[in-house]
Amino acid sequence: MSDSEAADLSSKYVLQTAGFDARFPNTNQTRHCFQNYTDYFKCVAAKGEDFAPCKQFKRAYNSLCPTKWDEQRENETFPASLEP
Repeated sequence: MSDSEAADLSSKYVLQTAGFDARFPNTNQTRHCFQNYTDYFKCVAAKGEDFAPCKQFKRAYNSLCPTKWDEQRENETFPASLEP
């Protein structure tokens, strides 16, 4: 890969992970993940997908959460209410 190709890729993709949240100081990030996942869908229901804070919740849950929760949400078996 040439330097110009590497520069093109680095300008297209920004790798980010969830930032520190003082509510979840422990190594186990399950609660952090769950909170961001539910907050995202509540935010989208209340404000719409284009609302900037909703996008932050989505970035955080994408880096932390398992994908099986999407399947559970689609099958209406997710264990929490996602209503605002």
